[in-house]
Amino acid sequence: MNFNAIDELGNTLVGFFHRITLYAIGAATVWALLAFIFSVITTKAYPGIQDLLLMFIYLEIGAMVGIYFKTNHMPIRFLIYIAITALTRHMVDMVSHIGEHVWEIAVVGGTTLLLAISVYVIRMASTKFPSSTPAEIG
Repeated sequence: MNFNAIDELGNTLVGFFHRITLYAIGAATVWALLAFIFSVITTKAYPGIQDLLLMFIYLEIGAMVGIYFKTNHMPIRFLIYIAITALTRHMVDMVSHIGEHVWEIAVVGGTTLLLAISVYVIRMASTKFPSSTPAEIG
């Protein structure tokens, strides 16, 4: 039994699955963004800050998919950016109910700070310890 051929077939199938899934995620992101824009246009007089933050999340998901297509690496920082944006969007909703969610606002703010610190740590670590390129790995 030729294990190299089996490994190559497995790698090809995994690569094919990644590509198909990324195209689906990209298409679903564009579809969700267009549907969201249409709903804002038809139901609201103007977009609010929460609407803009949600559009920012769609943008970051699209950028993450695009970077993966170009570099074949998943940019973990973009996932953290999405989490920060989602928490900010949630905090805007909580602040609109003044006085009701004081502790929750503090917890979300602290969580956002921790995520921002983690982005800083990841950036510093990636400059000090850059990842290997596929050519260097072999």
